[in-house]
Amino acid sequence: MEKLLKTELKTSILKAFGSAGGGYISQGQSYETDSGRVFVKINHKPQARKMFESEMASLEAIQKTSTLRVPQPIKVIDLPGEGAMFIMEYLKMKNLNKHSAKLGEQIADLHLHNQKLGEKLKKEGNTVGKGAGHSEPQYLDKFGFHTVTCCGFIQQVNEWQSDWPTFFICHRLQAQMDLIEKAYGDREARELWSQIKMKIPEMFCDVEIVPALLHGDLWAGNVAEDDFGPIVFDPASFYGHSEFDLAIAGMFGGFSSSFFSVYHSKIPKAPGFEKRIKLYQLFNYLNHWNHFGTEYRGSTLNVMRSLLK
Repeated sequence: MEKLLKTELKTSILKAFGSAGGGYISQGQSYETDSGRVFVKINHKPQARKMFESEMASLEAIQKTSTLRVPQPIKVIDLPGEGAMFIMEYLKMKNLNKHSAKLGEQIADLHLHNQKLGEKLKKEGNTVGKGAGHSEPQYLDKFGFHTVTCCGFIQQVNEWQSDWPTFFICHRLQAQMDLIEKAYGDREARELWSQIKMKIPEMFCDVEIVPALLHGDLWAGNVAEDDFGPIVFDPASFYGHSEFDLAIAGMFGGFSSSFFSVYHSKIPKAPGFEKRIKLYQLFNYLNHWNHFGTEYRGSTLNVMRSLLK
């Protein structure tokens, strides 16, 4: 593997440093090279290339907005046999702490970026972008993304839709429920979902939703900082409702109150915010149930019941 890395990076030096790490999905290792330090993610599953390519596309999309720092993606390489490696810039990161408020400001800027492009477009009378192939971000008037992405190891379809509730029901909640049905055939979850589905459109009455570029998996394990400011990584981006990113940010802790207060000073809470946050948290609980098993069943069903009150 290291021989392959040397060839792909065109480096004579390849020296591992730091301890090998990784999360539930992939392993990681940092290396010294001729042209600086890199971080390499390794995954031996057959779908690894697809997963890493979608992460690379997400990092590039965020990078193009110039609102948030992300590691510079370099390339995805196939491993001999099965699996792939994803090489990116090495950043010396520590837990988010003193730059929490700044991250709140920058996430709001990310979420407002497409809206501002739209406002600029109205003034200039130019054309709407179609989602890919542009070096500069174009205003997008639909929800989706130009490629499949992965949240964890689950692939997410991002076909463009003009209606946000339709996109979210079909490509997020129903997709997760189909996996639950296939793996567990859970009758209670199925019955609750059939009731919730009918109530979702009313949660979006009188709310104007401009497609916002999202991080897509904004929990505390995917944010950090260095001496220069906040950093985000491991995105599963798409154009959606800005509130979606706040749901998982509020679920597992790690974000200070200053993160949320600064965010909401730029994007105030719209009527019905709290109920929609529960709806977006339902997606994350279902995703955890599908990744980690039935220990998340109880909390998923509790959220489902609360949405029907």
